Amino acid sequence: MQERIEEALPGALVKVEGAEAHFSAVVIAKAFEGKSRIEQHQMIYALFRNEMDGGQVHALQLRTVTPSEWEKET
Repeated sequence: MQERIEEALPGALVKVEGAEAHFSAVVIAKAFEGKSRIEQHQMIYALFRNEMDGGQVHALQLRTVTPSEWEKET
């Protein structure tokens, strides 16, 4: 899961946790700049549409931020 996100969003920092069909991910990516939180989440969900439709991924909790947002928080 982490590799797929990193491939789709080069330069992104990604941390994925979880097991079986329940996952959570934190994604920090410059590609999110100028996009709403909904658009950011849609970008990630689109990567796993087949797995979500097929039941391999039942739940995916996301936290998406831009690098500048991340810096302000830390």
